[in-house]
Amino acid sequence: MRPCFSRSTVPAFVLLLGWTTLPSVAVADPINFNRDIRPILSENCFYCHGQDANKRAADLRLDLKESAVEHGAIVPGNLAESELVARIRTDDPATLMPPPKSNRRLTDQQKALLEQWIQSGANYESHWAFVTPQRPQPPEVAQRDWPRNDIDRFILAKLEQTGINPSPEADKATLIKRLYSDLIGLPPTPAEVDEFVASTDPLAYEKLVDRLLANPHYGERMALPWLDSARYADSNGFQQDGDTWQWYWRDWVVRAFNSDLPFDQFTIWQLAGDLLPDATTDQKIASGFNRNHLLNGEGGAIAEEQRFVILFDRMDTTATTWLGLTMACAQCHDHKYDPVTQKDYYSLMDAFNRVPESGVPSFFSSKVRVAPPIIELPTEENQKRFAEYDEKIKAADAEANPLLNAAFDGWRAGTLTDPKTIEAAALPANIKAILDKPEAERTADEKAAVEAGLRKQFDEKIRPKVKDRLPAVAKADALRAELNAYRADNLPRIMVMSDAQPRKTSILDRGEYLQPRDPVEFNTPAFLPPLPADAPKNRLGLARWLVSPEHPLTARVQVNRMWQTFFGAGLVKTVEDFGVQSEYPLHGPLLDWLAVEFREKGWSLKQMHRLIVTSATYRQSSKVTPDHKAKDPENRLYARASRFRMPSLILRDWALAASGLLDPRLGGKPVYPYQPDGVWESLAITKERDFTYPTSTGPDLYRRSLYTFWRRTVGPSNMFDTSNRQACRVRASQTSTPLHALTTLNDPTWVEAARVLAETSTKTSADPVERLRFAFRQVLGRAPRDNELAVLNRALQKQTEFLAKDAAAAKTLLTTGAAPRDESLDPLQQAALTSVCLAIMNLDEALTRE
Repeated sequence: MRPCFSRSTVPAFVLLLGWTTLPSVAVADPINFNRDIRPILSENCFYCHGQDANKRAADLRLDLKESAVEHGAIVPGNLAESELVARIRTDDPATLMPPPKSNRRLTDQQKALLEQWIQSGANYESHWAFVTPQRPQPPEVAQRDWPRNDIDRFILAKLEQTGINPSPEADKATLIKRLYSDLIGLPPTPAEVDEFVASTDPLAYEKLVDRLLANPHYGERMALPWLDSARYADSNGFQQDGDTWQWYWRDWVVRAFNSDLPFDQFTIWQLAGDLLPDATTDQKIASGFNRNHLLNGEGGAIAEEQRFVILFDRMDTTATTWLGLTMACAQCHDHKYDPVTQKDYYSLMDAFNRVPESGVPSFFSSKVRVAPPIIELPTEENQKRFAEYDEKIKAADAEANPLLNAAFDGWRAGTLTDPKTIEAAALPANIKAILDKPEAERTADEKAAVEAGLRKQFDEKIRPKVKDRLPAVAKADALRAELNAYRADNLPRIMVMSDAQPRKTSILDRGEYLQPRDPVEFNTPAFLPPLPADAPKNRLGLARWLVSPEHPLTARVQVNRMWQTFFGAGLVKTVEDFGVQSEYPLHGPLLDWLAVEFREKGWSLKQMHRLIVTSATYRQSSKVTPDHKAKDPENRLYARASRFRMPSLILRDWALAASGLLDPRLGGKPVYPYQPDGVWESLAITKERDFTYPTSTGPDLYRRSLYTFWRRTVGPSNMFDTSNRQACRVRASQTSTPLHALTTLNDPTWVEAARVLAETSTKTSADPVERLRFAFRQVLGRAPRDNELAVLNRALQKQTEFLAKDAAAAKTLLTTGAAPRDESLDPLQQAALTSVCLAIMNLDEALTRE
């Protein structure tokens, strides 16, 4: 008798099957389970017939061959006897699989694939991402003169298999702009473009790459996606949204990228830097990666509940960043798709359940709220101010102390003489008990306790009353209050990790922190390589395990994100998910080759970045041909370079640099560039603190976007398509709405940059055309063509005619921004040229990494 599959209703998830979006490449026989079959079963069957025992129907697992065969769902080589075939082909809604109420439907192609697979023996395979990568041999190719390194051999082999030719190399002006955008996020100067274009050195490109990798702005550019992953922000979130000092961690990240700290050490320092022997200050700061979470200090927040919210966040962030897995499901139940059990989840979480934290921030001032454990790092300015206050307090105490001592002596004498006074009655019980004994019977310790208790009582209860009558005492106290207020707002206190408070970790029933079940000890997920027997059972052991040679995920996940940086999308599009519902990698051998190369090259990020950007694949033109559109519209085969809009943070930096306004300083406290009036006003619902936006002045207005203060509740309004920095995000987002254009056309940053660029252009030449040429090159790098100059000149003339009729509009335009204007320049000419410079900054080529 055939078993009954479940007909229970399942949630209507709408998920894209990765394999359906790949370009058409002939499927080789035999069928590949991971590429062709697992995506169908995972999307349509595993929810009810997967590893989650709580939701499993008919006790049938289709993720395990043994279960599927035992229950008769699959009879390898026999379609007629395979219940699965009968269920997917039936017209009876009562027995159809997937059930109609599940809102899942198999296509005819999917049904045919399942039948072909069963007929050929129903071979199962381990999920590709859970198998340690081995270095594949680069394939042979017909066009042997095209590859520049082994990356190209893998790409070209796939192109030749599909019948597509690679694109020619992009012109030099495009290449240098591409490299500057990808490696440092700033535009090349016209002189740098000219030098590169004119060079006849056959290694000019490689030398340019090396210079950019050594440029200190490289670390700033590479830090941007890492900050998204780490959910970095400069405040806690929630109503109070207290400010923090976590920018010290941000600056450490920039330094780590610039110094090419090997990624295995980059990992160990961030996950367990505090646990290293004789940990340095930098290693402790690095551990702040897992203190970049939200902190809820609202009145109704339950501290222990919030502590578990933080623990779950650390699990999600660590799993996504290094494992490329969505483990949050296992917080409440065994994962429905990936082989992650609740026991796996909480055993791993035990590594993070040792931090001496309450779950809520501590009050330091109305502005600053951080949560221990912290390290204090006083600056030179702090130490100078502390010394100044110490001197003032010392001088004030010299005047106040004799008066206080006299007041204390009088109060003490009165209190001891008459034990019925109000002051005597207010003494602590233990002191009164001693005073009730005859003085001769009191021990030396009791006498000392009486003196200490009296002085404590005086300082706490009496001194505040007498200081109003003693100006010298009031002055000393006021100075101490000033010092404490200064320390609260200005002494850097960086949140770091610590294992100083181990706790018992248990599996939580449905993730409910008040319902612990079975206790667990630290361990890594059972489906992955085991933790070495001699590894420490803590975060340090976890970090070292993640970068061990046999680990199947870490290196793959990281090189996939590198590819996303340079090509707009990963080799595996689902960069956040390498589990069984991930996209099957069309370029799997290349992914494995890159992962092994990364590991065997000492985990050097710079070497990998150099390898990628010096490949022929990267250096191709991004122009799309009809053949590309027909055979590979999404460019998954890489027959051309990727073309995508630069991130909004880079767009802002680009405009500032092109205009000459950019302040290139590295590191330091956050700054407050232009934002709309009242941008934080929605937070000011109580009088706990002032949420007026403190717009910066001077050079701080023009620092790189990386250094903009990121309030977690209200992110910078002119930085679109960014993470909200409330949770880990690793997949790049690209949207297109009118708001984006309105930002780059109207935001004060862009308008002021255009105004300053117009002014600089005017001073280069008396010829309007040459001014336009200069402005064009500042933004785009390359020289404009004659027809482009003609268009720009017509635009300049039209703007001049328009603004001549509206002097007020011209004046308003020229007053945008804090940068001073040269009043000697003709305002009409400047306003018209400003409008054209703003148009240049908004050209598709200006906004796009080509």
